[in-house]
Amino acid sequence: MFGGLGAVLLLWTLGMEAQERVSEPVFPFGAVYFRKSNPPEQDWERDHKTAPQLGVNVFRHWFMWGSIETSPGKYDWRDYDRMVELEGQNHIRVIIAERIDGFAPEWMWDRLPSGRQVDASGNNLFPTVDGSSATGRAPMCLDNEEVKASAGKFLTALVERYRGNPAVMGYDVWNEAQVPECWCPATQAKFREWLKAKYGTLEALEKAWHRYSLGDWSTVHPPHGATGYADSLDWLEFRRDNAIRLLQWRTGLIRGLDKKNTVTAHGTGSLSDIEWRMAAEVDSFGYTWVSSRHSAEPWEQFSAVDLARGASRGKKFWHAEAEGGNLWLQPQVVNRPLEDGRSSDENDIRLMSFIDMAGGATGILFPRWRPLLNGPLFGAFGPMGMDGSVTPRAEMVSKLSRWTNAHPEIWKSRPVRGEVGIVYVPEAADFNVVQGGPAAGGRGGAAAGGSIAGAYRQSLEGAYQAFFDSNIQADYVSLEDIGKYPVVYLVFPEMLKKSTADKLRDYVARGGKLVSEGTPGYFGDGGAVGTVEPNLGLDQLFGAREAYVQFTPDLLGNVALTVQGKQIGGGYFLQEYRLAGGQAAGSYANGHIAAVENTTGGGKTLLIGTFPAGNYYRNHSAATREFFRGLLTWAGVRPQVQSGSMEVRARLHEGAGGTYVWIVNPTRSSREAKISLPRGFQRATELWQEGMAAPVLSGNSVSTTVGARSAAVIRLE
Repeated sequence: MFGGLGAVLLLWTLGMEAQERVSEPVFPFGAVYFRKSNPPEQDWERDHKTAPQLGVNVFRHWFMWGSIETSPGKYDWRDYDRMVELEGQNHIRVIIAERIDGFAPEWMWDRLPSGRQVDASGNNLFPTVDGSSATGRAPMCLDNEEVKASAGKFLTALVERYRGNPAVMGYDVWNEAQVPECWCPATQAKFREWLKAKYGTLEALEKAWHRYSLGDWSTVHPPHGATGYADSLDWLEFRRDNAIRLLQWRTGLIRGLDKKNTVTAHGTGSLSDIEWRMAAEVDSFGYTWVSSRHSAEPWEQFSAVDLARGASRGKKFWHAEAEGGNLWLQPQVVNRPLEDGRSSDENDIRLMSFIDMAGGATGILFPRWRPLLNGPLFGAFGPMGMDGSVTPRAEMVSKLSRWTNAHPEIWKSRPVRGEVGIVYVPEAADFNVVQGGPAAGGRGGAAAGGSIAGAYRQSLEGAYQAFFDSNIQADYVSLEDIGKYPVVYLVFPEMLKKSTADKLRDYVARGGKLVSEGTPGYFGDGGAVGTVEPNLGLDQLFGAREAYVQFTPDLLGNVALTVQGKQIGGGYFLQEYRLAGGQAAGSYANGHIAAVENTTGGGKTLLIGTFPAGNYYRNHSAATREFFRGLLTWAGVRPQVQSGSMEVRARLHEGAGGTYVWIVNPTRSSREAKISLPRGFQRATELWQEGMAAPVLSGNSVSTTVGARSAAVIRLE
């Protein structure tokens, strides 16, 4: 109908109208909409009218390289142009999720065989249909310079096409932060470059790896297994460094082309060093977390939110993929009750959204707006019906979106810092993988059969749960951030680098209180055992020397010990001590010293010879929980808010928008909540109205009734 100048004028007019209409949302609330094969084209216009009627203000689309570059240098933007056009017409902002990792065009796999991803056995990975999008893709490696150059051309064309469109809000440059693992020639070459930068000479590498006949650099290859500690540790560290290198390349390219729109990325809510490093490279950060992949236990989602908040270091962060609907026929849901994340109703969505917001998230998106109609994830995650109809889940999304955007003042305040930091140490996590195997550490795993696979993550989560179950806000912290916390807890520190030991010593010298589990730094740099334990000079920090050690996780499933007068449980390993300046603070059943307290510099330490956090992960004993709760008393720290009910959770937010207490009730019936506050207030106003009585202030506490699987949001003045 329109052609030539007429078409240009029409597009310009539409763009100007969109620019007048599309504004920055107060609280981004939306979903992924377009994944090329879904939803059906005949529904696009209707869906884009329905979404803003429900209060949705953001759509995220997967701009998949392999679905756009249909032949070399030829891009098919038609469907994506239509998406952005519809968003501009319907008051919806667009997040461009570029997908180049593993989503190369299928024609490239045949034309560029040197760029194919290769597994540990030397086999090429083949093109396939991706289950999350139901579209074809080719697994090509970005370490190959030709692949990377082609990807760069695609990203350049993408940004140049959409950067000026007023509906565009920003770019999501890394989906779920999966660290690539490839053994192709290009990746191996990058690994050698990394090793040269670290060791300088081949001789130094041979000495560190204990491999004395490498010959020359061309014969150095990534390890295929974990038979040697040092080479495997280097391989794991390189892979993360390499992933960050590629992230920096991506963000640099996009920012060089678009100075206006924001750059974001999101992880998986997993406990890994990559979360902090990724968040440092982008303007905002996010996380994927769905209860169907984990469980419906409230601590799990709070843990994911708190990890993202800690990694963001004050930046805004969002729930990039939140559960909006059911999940069927996936291995994670087998043998679990229907209500354990397998089938989510509107009350579940309300609860999960308030956990996000109480933890500090300032945006919520679902993995789908409408569920996929094909592929193994059919019917999954979307709040809308399979046919695009409005469900009770979508009506709840509407209610939440309208409420969040009607209260701009709330989001100007942020969660207060937690009372205790749980320290994440990358080399300790890596060493557990190398020594125990790559298992992620599912429930019941580690000590049950004598394996320590996944023990590091289980210990992190066990410590978090122990504090959480006592209504204590614990934050996950990196080594660089421990100085912000009056007390930190060090889990499963079996391997530490000298630089890590130095940071811990400095932290205590400056007045910090350090609680460490057993065998701290038993293995030092490169995975070598120290001749004096604790290693790396930590014997002086803790005022203790090892008298006996036992690495028998199959025999130590529930070690009994008494620490500071409390009978608690341990596991995995066992270390007994003799005093070297410290004072005995606990004993095993045999009477030997199990814990040592020491005052040094401006701070103090408590060393426990086994692993209470891992024990709590498996057993959840009340005595061990009380021990963790007592650590705050030992450190002289008072919780800022406390709930009188073990079932109701409370978080405090402060800042330019005012002071708020968020109270979350994850149970399936109403609960009376009495929350102690850090000081007295004159007025309490409930902002989330669901027919409950007004909150009542009494001294330094506030009381209210919180509905089932709901929350109270109270402004304090």
